[in-house]
Amino acid sequence: MGSARVTCTTWEEAVRWLLAQPGQRQLVFDYFYDLPRAAAAARYARSAEWRAALALLPPRAGEALEVGAGHGIASVALAQAGWHVTALEPDPSDLVGAGAIRQLADECGVALEVVEAFGEELPFADASVDLVLARQVLHHARDLGRLCHEVARVLRPGGTFLAIREHVISRRSDLPRFLKAHPLHHLYGGENAYLVDEYRGAILSAGLRIERQMASFDSAINYAPHTHASLRDELVRRAGRIPGGSLILGQLLANDRRYDAFLRLLSRIDRRAGRLYSFLCTKLAAA
Repeated sequence: MGSARVTCTTWEEAVRWLLAQPGQRQLVFDYFYDLPRAAAAARYARSAEWRAALALLPPRAGEALEVGAGHGIASVALAQAGWHVTALEPDPSDLVGAGAIRQLADECGVALEVVEAFGEELPFADASVDLVLARQVLHHARDLGRLCHEVARVLRPGGTFLAIREHVISRRSDLPRFLKAHPLHHLYGGENAYLVDEYRGAILSAGLRIERQMASFDSAINYAPHTHASLRDELVRRAGRIPGGSLILGQLLANDRRYDAFLRLLSRIDRRAGRLYSFLCTKLAAA
């Protein structure tokens, strides 16, 4: 795209530039950076991604911490679901950081605490929260292992850690290709991706147990902004590149069981650099 030559010094500056580009409105919408922010947050709370994430959370709400909360859409959704939320975000920005979270909470009428700090140095007591949520955070970690250890430290035994939408590569050599193709990396940098085993190793070595590992097409969490239905339509449309492909695949995927089996197969064979994975984890109880 023509914007590839644009460089920014901060993430706030990058998002301000993006908001000013008429040709990037869909990208802004998909990333929930559109304004007014309260409307974007309400749309996120209704999204297939959040509904799928919410279904993985403990049935009883308690103390929740979102690390790397960004502009606050997930923290607000958590608070609206009944959790007592602390949003951790090191960037003070009123557009993309802690300032934006405070403004959004006020606009949405929810109470939450905002703390400006990095996930590798959580300013909280041991075993003080029931849930840690990390949305698109682990792949940005300055120290992945330390971040996971800090998450485990502040979680109560039996507590839940949900890390969602993490970029995955199959080989280290795939990283430059992913970064070149990423629609936002050229603006400010900061994107990254890890091998699945690197995520798993960091999580497990922190004393957390992986209850569920969701690959690219295993959950709407990963393939959002598509829904389960719209993804089927998109797959059928893309099959049209082959003569008769749309008709054949459309008939195959018309059955929900076959469609779900097809998605599981896609997850197993997907090797796209930067595909998304999510991890549902619990903290092991003390021996």
